[in-house]
Amino acid sequence: MSAPVLAPAAVLILWSMVVLFWMAFTRFPAFKKAGIDLANARGARYSQVESAMPDKVNWVSHNYTHLMEQPTLFYAAVAVLALAGDTSAVNTNLAWAYCILRVLHSLWQGLVNMVPVRFLLFLASSLCLLVLAINAVRLTVL
Repeated sequence: MSAPVLAPAAVLILWSMVVLFWMAFTRFPAFKKAGIDLANARGARYSQVESAMPDKVNWVSHNYTHLMEQPTLFYAAVAVLALAGDTSAVNTNLAWAYCILRVLHSLWQGLVNMVPVRFLLFLASSLCLLVLAINAVRLTVL
């Protein structure tokens, strides 16, 4: 089965893992600097220490959370398209656009985090996802 629309989903999964490690590599030094002893942190959640962390550490953490939210709809949409046998360039290009925009969103949020630009990246990726979802419905229901 050839399903080129799945490739951007695979790349975004890999990117999510990169951000997971980016988050870990920024959090642990920040914990140490803040005097947080992880050896004695039983049942603690990040939200309990988030206010003690530098903004840049939180930005990466927030972005990782974002990658676990809306992109799940993206994975479902491309899976439906692939299972429906879609091999169109339109949907594959939309999927790549979504993936690239989410990577740019991650980099922007983790490094700069100026909200107007971040919002535009989110909006553009959301529009790509909307069209992918409509196309998935069109291929499977209509």
